[in-house]
Amino acid sequence: MDATSLAVVIAARDEADRIGVTVAAVREAFPGALVVVGDDGSRDATAEVARAAGAQVVSLPRPEGKGGAASLAAELALAAGPATILLCDADLGTSAAGLAVLVEAVERDECDLAIAIFARKVGGGFGIAVGFAHWAILKLTGLDLQAPISGQRAMRAETLDVVTPFAPRFGMEIGMTVDAARAGFRVQEIPVELEHRATGRTWRGFRHRFRQLRDFVPVYLARRRVR
Repeated sequence: MDATSLAVVIAARDEADRIGVTVAAVREAFPGALVVVGDDGSRDATAEVARAAGAQVVSLPRPEGKGGAASLAAELALAAGPATILLCDADLGTSAAGLAVLVEAVERDECDLAIAIFARKVGGGFGIAVGFAHWAILKLTGLDLQAPISGQRAMRAETLDVVTPFAPRFGMEIGMTVDAARAGFRVQEIPVELEHRATGRTWRGFRHRFRQLRDFVPVYLARRRVR
C-alpha cells in the first residue's frame, strides 16, 4: 500500500477526548498519508487536539452537521491529489487501524467504494433509523446493505469527486451510497473489527437516532425525484 497516495477524512464535533487517539492510530496505520479533520464548529478543543496529533484541520464557524464538515475536509483532501480516500469517524480510537482492509480492497480493484461492517455490534436502538436507510438504498439502487449508514468507507478519488459535496448532516452516507451506485461505481461491504462510542436505548440514544431519521427522509425524497 502506497500511503502517500492516500488521504484520510475525519468529521468531528466535540470529540476532544477521542480525536487524538483516532488520528494517531490512522497515522500509524498509514504512514505518510494526509489526514484531514473537518471540525464541525466544536465547542471543545477538538481542533487543537487533532492538530497536535498530526492532522490538518479545517473548521466550520458554526455546526452544519457531519455532511458539511466532511465535505469541507474532503475538498482539501482532493486538492492534494490522492488516488484513494478513507472516511473515518472520529470516535474509533485505536481500532481505526483496522480500516486498512477497506483501503486494500479499493487498491486491489475489488470495488470502487468499500464500506465497513462492524464485526461486533455494540449498542443500538430498535433499528428504525437503520431500517429506513436500508430500505431507501434498496429502493433507489437495488443494493441490499448490512451497514447502510456506516461512516467507515474507502473509495477512489474519482468516486469521491462524484459523491461530494455530501448530503447534509446524517444523510451523508445514504446520499453517498446512492450517488455512487447510480454513477456505476462498484460498492462492497467488508467486516472490520472496530470499536466506537455506541448509543444505547437511552434518551440521548433515541434523540440521536431521531435526528438521523429526520435527515434520512429528505435525502431519500430528493434522490427519488432525480433518477
